[in-house]
Amino acid sequence: MDATSRIERALDQAMSCADGPSAPPRLLEAMRHAVFPKGARVRPRLCLSVAEACGDDEPGIADGAAAAIELLHCASLVHDDLPCFDDADTRRGKPSVQRAYGAPMALLAGDALIVLAFETLARTAVPAPARLAPLVLTIGRSVGTPAGLCAGQAWEGEKGVVVADYQRLKTGSLFVAATVAGAAAAGADPAPWRALGETLGEAYQVADDLRDVAGDAEELGKPVGQDALHGRPSSVTELGVDGAMDHLEDLVVGAIAAIPDCPGAGMLETLIRSEAKRLVPKSLARSAA
Repeated sequence: MDATSRIERALDQAMSCADGPSAPPRLLEAMRHAVFPKGARVRPRLCLSVAEACGDDEPGIADGAAAAIELLHCASLVHDDLPCFDDADTRRGKPSVQRAYGAPMALLAGDALIVLAFETLARTAVPAPARLAPLVLTIGRSVGTPAGLCAGQAWEGEKGVVVADYQRLKTGSLFVAATVAGAAAAGADPAPWRALGETLGEAYQVADDLRDVAGDAEELGKPVGQDALHGRPSSVTELGVDGAMDHLEDLVVGAIAAIPDCPGAGMLETLIRSEAKRLVPKSLARSAA
């Protein structure tokens, strides 16, 4: 089964566990609205790619880790779109959860997805329970504080934040979770995979900064110009468009160099180059791919 099919199956199975006679229908609808139809699924695909590169001896555990990471990512998008943050009307080319179901229900949906992510880890790690604790710690740290997604979001309200540090937390943390969890799910040493996640996460955020100033809202499926509107730290603000493009290209090269020696190195390099090409706005595309 290909990676996309594995991810969608794992997410559908996770969501089915949130359903039941006592489940509030609108809450479940809001959760499904946040998760389906699929986005790019960059983080879970990266998780499965690393697991495959490490042998993928327990694919069910890798699927669970990938699904958990995507559920957490979807939850973060639901919360990002709330009126207290971006107050966004669209996400992935359709109404945001808060626009479709209201802010209170969106808040609850995001919270429920976070809890569901860890329930999914617990259910899928049964074949190798010794791998559960490292996975929970890795993924939990990626969304909390002091070095997770929540910490990165909070830095938006602080003065004097270093852009690279902010990006490493808000965006890079889930990429680190994807690479480290992919190795841990396959029973491999996760330490060598951290640098790849850190570099990819920073590259993704730089590309997102570029898309925010040079992308098309219809193409991206979400509003643009949000960094300037909300006064957020941005690579483009700090480096300019050309400087940010140069930095992105360096990060792509650095990410490829950070791939640990493994049988799947060539496959991972292809994935990284493909993502770099996809993420750069068409109006700015040059040699970053």
